[in-house]
Amino acid sequence: MTTELEKVSRHYDEMADIYDYRYDRSRGRCYYSHISRFVLDRLPEGGKILDIGCGTGLFTQQYIANGGSAVGIDISRGMIARARDRCPKSEFTIGTAERIPFKDDSFDVVSSLLAFSYVKSPGTVLSEAFRVVKPGGYIAVCTLGKNFFTAGLPAVYRIGEVMKIRQVGVGAFGERYYRGEEMRALFWQAGFTDIVIQRCSFAHINLIDPLFHLARKIEPFVEKRIPYLAYNICASGKKPE
Repeated sequence: MTTELEKVSRHYDEMADIYDYRYDRSRGRCYYSHISRFVLDRLPEGGKILDIGCGTGLFTQQYIANGGSAVGIDISRGMIARARDRCPKSEFTIGTAERIPFKDDSFDVVSSLLAFSYVKSPGTVLSEAFRVVKPGGYIAVCTLGKNFFTAGLPAVYRIGEVMKIRQVGVGAFGERYYRGEEMRALFWQAGFTDIVIQRCSFAHINLIDPLFHLARKIEPFVEKRIPYLAYNICASGKKPE
């Protein structure tokens, strides 16, 4: 029987050729750049980062551009191949976030964008992140948050899978969406302190263009005044010295 993790890996192997088309052009670039900024703002520049679920290296590239060095890990061979092409001076490895193949205290920072909803043991992932980050180091995770907009996404994605729609993320993968208090508790249980939880992104990539442009205009107001309506959660923390 194929596990959900194997299913995710196979899906992103198949989607590797169109992943950048989704997230590195038009509204996809606007969306991805916006959530990336929330993560970058929570991390110090110039360190060595481990990017969990690195995909094709889009965020890895952004962190390097600010003077840092990077290592990426992903379960998809196809995505790793693309990441190596994008960032040839960085190290990329195939593996799972539940069992990170690096020594204790190896990184200054740890990041993860749009991959955390797929992990089956979030506590294990954060414990592994805590292990590999140096004392005084930081972590920032951006994942889909739970609200009434995202509540129906799993059903939509299951229908998309049945209809064989070829689109990144469309499939029944058993994703989990998080509330802010859930993320805070997971970070605290893993040992992180100075935890900050922020809701971000109202202009979601799946919105059609007229709605997307309208959502972008009101996005700052939503994030500040009614953050529950934002699609994503950015959670960050620090490993004590």
